[in-house]
Amino acid sequence: MARTRSSRSFGDTARDIVRFGKEFPTSSPSRFAIVVFSGLILLFTALLSLPLASRDHTVTPLADALFTAVSTICVTGLSVVDMATHWSPFGMVVIFIGVNIGGLGVLTLASVLGLVISKRLGLRAKLIAAGDSNPLRAHGGVVNEGQTVRLGEVGQMLRTVAVSAFVIEVALMLLLYPSLVMAEVDPLVALWEAPFYAAMSFTNTGFTPNPGGVLPFADDYLVLIILMAGVFLGSIGFPVIYSLAKHVWHVKAWSLHSKLTLITTVLLFVLGAAVFLLLEFDNPRTFGSMDAGDTTFQAFFLSAMTRSGGFSVVPASDLNGSSQLVACMLMFVGGGSASTAGGIKVTTLAVLALAVFSEAKGRPSVQAFGRRIPSDVQRVALSVVAWGATIVAVATVAIEQITKAPVIDVLFDVISAFGTVGLSTGVTESLPDPAVYIMAAAIFMGRVGTVTLAAAVAATSRTQLYSLPVERPIVG
Repeated sequence: MARTRSSRSFGDTARDIVRFGKEFPTSSPSRFAIVVFSGLILLFTALLSLPLASRDHTVTPLADALFTAVSTICVTGLSVVDMATHWSPFGMVVIFIGVNIGGLGVLTLASVLGLVISKRLGLRAKLIAAGDSNPLRAHGGVVNEGQTVRLGEVGQMLRTVAVSAFVIEVALMLLLYPSLVMAEVDPLVALWEAPFYAAMSFTNTGFTPNPGGVLPFADDYLVLIILMAGVFLGSIGFPVIYSLAKHVWHVKAWSLHSKLTLITTVLLFVLGAAVFLLLEFDNPRTFGSMDAGDTTFQAFFLSAMTRSGGFSVVPASDLNGSSQLVACMLMFVGGGSASTAGGIKVTTLAVLALAVFSEAKGRPSVQAFGRRIPSDVQRVALSVVAWGATIVAVATVAIEQITKAPVIDVLFDVISAFGTVGLSTGVTESLPDPAVYIMAAAIFMGRVGTVTLAAAVAATSRTQLYSLPVERPIVG
């Protein structure tokens, strides 16, 4: 009898575990995404810790392996070791695979894993994937407002993600190979560097396989233009690529999200270049020794890379303090939602700017292109900005206290970590282990935390059948 009772208890436990495994992804896709990404980071930490992964066949210290794994899976590009000399070919292949996995997106990756297991795209997988196209869906509850990508279109969206990622990276690789060969890179070496650079540009990571990074190509505008194109395509986001592929040149049929993303991205790209040109034209360490054409091009390249690209021709430490602050602003904003870029996202900035404009005009609601932006979206945007500012502030104070480095350098690298950009003033490479872990946490929260926070805020939205008395505190 005791054996039967024990067997029944084990069976019930097993059924509970199976039920939890089925319900957990859709009940909380955002938490499921964190579990998946955390598991991937642990896996890649183990792989990068193998003696086979280092060039001298020694075990990489845990802090260095963990940081590189986080930077890889979160497509950041910051490194505490010299990428070109520390990692063996095996280690570089592991990193190449990791950035392509991480670049797909948190919830998209989770849905793909579910699709592989279930062999079909059911409602659970659709709910998970929908959270990557709109964080308001990531809490698993009802969303009443119109979506950038509707639930019925998620299957098409996933196909667009897979096809576009493959096609764009292959196209970049085919363009880069002859460009690298013309830049006097050995043809056999270029067979590896071309796909590596293609993946790093599209995923907005910024790792480089060769010593000196892109500095040897500082005067090769063809290579730099291809890298800029890859960064731009990766940063606009898969929902925008899906919208453009679906409606091609029918601008009126584009979603509001696509319009806001493209307009804000182009505006920041142009304004960023103009500001860098104004602030750096007389700096002998950066643009001061260049002619007008070179200065203008490098200003645009710097503007593009501070949006999450991470490739660097001009060392960040050589920039004027004013330019570093502007770069911090651009890195904090980042790229488009559900893209390979990080930051608070350009649509977050656009929504807040529209809210300020509407308030100044005395409009009762926030509007753009004939559409009303609901209050819950504005609330999520404000929460994401506050969340990002808090992460940056806490991490900067903690690392500054540990390292005693110049605060502007620490702030620059922390924002680069939070925005998954990859640019550095040199602080990150010399961090002690405690500061390395803090920086890794900033990367992880910057990549995954904004989606999770957006989901949590959206999940708290409840219908209220009564209203409380109004009282206005003094603001400003």
